[in-house]
Amino acid sequence: MPKKHTISALVENHFGVLCRIAGLFSSRGFNINSLSVGETEDATISRMTIVVRGDDRVLEQVVKQLNRLVDVIRVIDITQGEFIERELALIKVKADTTTRSEIIQIAEIFRANIVDVSTSSMTIEATGKEDKIVAIINMLRAYGIKEMARTGTVALLRDFQPKNQ
Repeated sequence: MPKKHTISALVENHFGVLCRIAGLFSSRGFNINSLSVGETEDATISRMTIVVRGDDRVLEQVVKQLNRLVDVIRVIDITQGEFIERELALIKVKADTTTRSEIIQIAEIFRANIVDVSTSSMTIEATGKEDKIVAIINMLRAYGIKEMARTGTVALLRDFQPKNQ
């Protein structure tokens, strides 16, 4: 099975950059599993967090080609170091008076928040690593998921890196 890579790219925050970067991945036959883009502490720079699965050697070439793009400031495969990653999911679940307390218990177990309630549904906000998000989704499927939205992974390198890196 191909290895999962988390790529962090700092790019100029302007029109067309996302399209060029996504095009580079697709032209090399990489499917982007997750993509998150947002402004950094500097409004002129965006951070792209890209999760792909692929061969180490080929991905190394893609990273080198990304670094050559004019709008790209810096690209690193943070998979090689210690990093923090999170994902967000909003999950709208069917809920009535008989199932509401069970759904609340599931949300509490996963340290998720209930962000909206109606007579026929509840919306849950869950954050964490991908496996946690997948687990809560699987638990809530039994109640009937009406709608769902997930962000891609966002990630940052930890300041402390072990010396064997």
